[in-house]
Amino acid sequence: MVRDPFADEDIPDVEELLGALEDPDCRTIIRQLEEPMTASELSDECEIPLSTIYRKLDTMSDATLLDELTEVRGDGHHTTRYEIAFDEVRLVLEDDRSLEVDVSRPARTADERLADMWSEVSKEL
Repeated sequence: MVRDPFADEDIPDVEELLGALEDPDCRTIIRQLEEPMTASELSDECEIPLSTIYRKLDTMSDATLLDELTEVRGDGHHTTRYEIAFDEVRLVLEDDRSLEVDVSRPARTADERLADMWSEVSKEL
């Protein structure tokens, strides 16, 4: 699942987010993502099989920890790159003793928002 680039802020499910952060492979991916990378690049850098990388990327995208960026290439093929979609994750104990997740997101430039919008449009084509 791709995080909605049009939403002001996505509120992830606590269990999904904690499950992704608990996973050692997901934490390895986070450490490697200093800049956007493809699944193949991550597989090589993390020394994790490509099939496993795709599962972990899906898990992390569902938990709103990653953004998927689609690069449109001149040859008609598209490349998906993944980048970290958070600066900070906090668990908050609410008055009713439930847990809430508070995720700080990096500011998006106009160019990044346009790229996100194009990515969503290209999926519909």
